[in-house]
Amino acid sequence: MGKLFKAYLSGTKVYTCSTCRAHLAAHEDIISKCFQGRHGTAYLFNHVVNVSLGEKEDRTLITGLHTVADIYCNFCESVVGWKYLEAFEETQKYKENKFIIEKARMAKETSLLCDTRPLTAGVTSRP
Repeated sequence: MGKLFKAYLSGTKVYTCSTCRAHLAAHEDIISKCFQGRHGTAYLFNHVVNVSLGEKEDRTLITGLHTVADIYCNFCESVVGWKYLEAFEETQKYKENKFIIEKARMAKETSLLCDTRPLTAGVTSRP
């Protein structure tokens, strides 16, 4: 396998690996925050970065049988969630090729928008 390059996401909110702080997903890619993972609340994302897929397996989840693969952080190798590869029930097909990241396995970074005006803007000198 070749050298892994770390992807960096832009935006005001970025979700990172709680272990090594590698970027995982942008806030704009959240589909739902109403999922349940092994360790509590989980988010469904449309797109993620800096992860690798594990072995695919059939897993019975709350909403039925799905074929999934765990996703691992490329840099610290922590399991951060899973990818839905196939849903067997028609009502669950929207999850296919989407990603679950468990809230307990991620951190949220909020970028501070910097004020780019010069420090002297609006300052007047005294006579």
